[in-house]
Parts: sequence; structure tokens; C-alpha cells
Amino acid sequence: MNRPSQIITRFAPSPTGYLHLGHAYSAKRAHDFAKEQGGRFLLRIEDIDTGRCKPAYEQAIYEDLAWVGLTWETPVRRQSEHSNDYQQALKVLDQQGLLFPCFCTRKDIRREIENSGRAPHDITAHSPEGPLYPGTCRALTRTERQEKKAANIPYALRLDMAKALQQVTSQTLSWTDLEAGEQITTAETLNHLLGDAVLARKDIPTSYHLSVVVDDHLQNISHVIRGTDLFHATHLHRLLQCLLGYETPTYLHHKLLTDENGWRYAKRDNAETLRFMRENGEKLDFG
Repeated sequence: MNRPSQIITRFAPSPTGYLHLGHAYSAKRAHDFAKEQGGRFLLRIEDIDTGRCKPAYEQAIYEDLAWVGLTWETPVRRQSEHSNDYQQALKVLDQQGLLFPCFCTRKDIRREIENSGRAPHDITAHSPEGPLYPGTCRALTRTERQEKKAANIPYALRLDMAKALQQVTSQTLSWTDLEAGEQITTAETLNHLLGDAVLARKDIPTSYHLSVVVDDHLQNISHVIRGTDLFHATHLHRLLQCLLGYETPTYLHHKLLTDENGWRYAKRDNAETLRFMRENGEKLDFG
């Protein structure tokens, strides 16, 4: 699929709570970037986790963004309606021998790290997603995997990072951030920051990392505008784009808004939600 020359941006919230001021800032950045250059702005609902996503929160997203003054194209892509797209991407990766089932719980992972003599808090400090997976299930035999599946032990599908890197050894993986400039995705970054990333779970057909790459590709997103908290994740997304044969968008990772105490806004902070603000006659102020 050839990416069009027209600029296309998107905002992709999860309906797991009410949007806050930080969401409004990110959505407006993406919206205005596209509109100022005659492009298109899309809204995507990341509702693949049906256990946490609620219809009331989704409806609030539409109401809040309209209150902010944004307009978007319809119909809106809802991830829960496109699980086949993610399964197809997983199939492509599996055919390359790049996936393996992991039966470890988070507690198992932390215990394995502790037993290896490395303190979990030391590793967490170097990983945006917590303690790096130590590869416990990577070496399981086919029989062992089948036995665990037969016992209905929950599992996740992880990307075998070592094998994935072997697939791209002849290529230089780069991507551009409009503020930080050209970035090179290296094996060291992928191994030490992300490791064998989870791409799907038995009960959830895709992870954020896989779905965002697939969705951006299928929607022809030209520019991904999001917070700096996802800057390092873009290295993994660049690798997945290469493995899946996708083109790479241009990125812009913007600053994260914080409250008066320097804390990032969160959905649990009711006083800062857009719903609270609009119902109490407050005005937007991005500081």
C-alpha cells in the first residue's frame, strides 16, 4: 500500500476512563497539524481490551473532543471490529518464526529476575515498560508448550527479539521525529529497553505495540503525533514495520502536560478530566 502524499494524522484514545487535559493537548496538536496543511484528521478508538473499555467512556470521548473544538472523519475505526487485521499481522510474524508463547505472570518474571541476582528496581529504571522479560519461556520445547496450552495456562505471544534482529541485520532502521531529528533503531536499544515484547494475549488478540503499527498502516497515517512517553516504543514500532513490510510514518513526540505539582495528568484525576471541566464551565488552558 503506497502512502499518499496528503498529510493524515490521528488521535487514538482508549475508552477506559474520561479524557484529561493531556489528551486534549495531544489531540489538538494532531488535529491542527493536519488541518493547517490541508490534511486529514482521524479519530480511532482503541477498545480491544473489552474488559476495561466501557461504552460510556467512548461516548464521552466524542463529546469531549467536540467540546475542545475538534472535527474528525467518520466512520471511526474501532479496534474491536478489526481483530482479523491483527491476526493477519501475527500470522505473518509467526510464519517468520518470530513469535513464542510465554506462560509467565508478572510475579514469575520478577522472581526470575531476583533469582538471577539482578534487582527488579534496577532493571525497571532502564525499561519504560517495567522489568525486562528474562526469556524464561523462549527455550521451551514444542512439547512443553503444547502441554501448558492443554492445561489452559494463560499465555501471551512475545516477539523473539533475537530472531527478529537477525531478520534485519542487513538494514539500517531509521525514523524521523520532527523535533528530535533522525533516529536510528539499534539492537542495543531494542534489547535493553524493550526486549521480547508482548504482541498479543490469549484473551486479547493484540497488544498496543502491534495494533498501533497495523492501524497506522491500514489508515495511511503519514504523521504520528503523540507524547514523549512513547518515544522509545517507536523503536519497536519501526522494527515491526520492517518485519511486516510497512512504510514508516513521520513522528512528532510532544511534551507531556503536568499539573502544578509536576505530575502527569491521569484518568484517575477527576478534577482534571475534560468531562469535569466542561460540566463546570471551565476553559482549556494548556499552560
